Amino acid sequence: MKGKTTDAVEILRRRSMKDPKLQTLYEEEKINYQAALAIRQAREAAGLTQGQLAKKIGTTQSVVSRLEDADYEGHTLKMLERIAEALKQRVVIHLEPEPSRR
Repeated sequence: MKGKTTDAVEILRRRSMKDPKLQTLYEEEKINYQAALAIRQAREAAGLTQGQLAKKIGTTQSVVSRLEDADYEGHTLKMLERIAEALKQRVVIHLEPEPSRR
């Protein structure tokens, strides 16, 4: 095990490894965060505002704002594909083995 840390995310990750319920929650939140961050970064890289992206995908600025919020739990593959198409990108998904638990 690594030494002490003050990184809150690392502390949560270490604690979650000991508790299956916490591990599941941690993984769900990590996915929400990654989806929100990917959307925001792709939009910004394309030089678009939330309103401009919303118009391209046929929704409102407030929906794009929610999609870019790490606390939002409603990301769908269909919506990610619409965003990717509007930004001339593609969605890539991969599966990883679960970390081994001790």
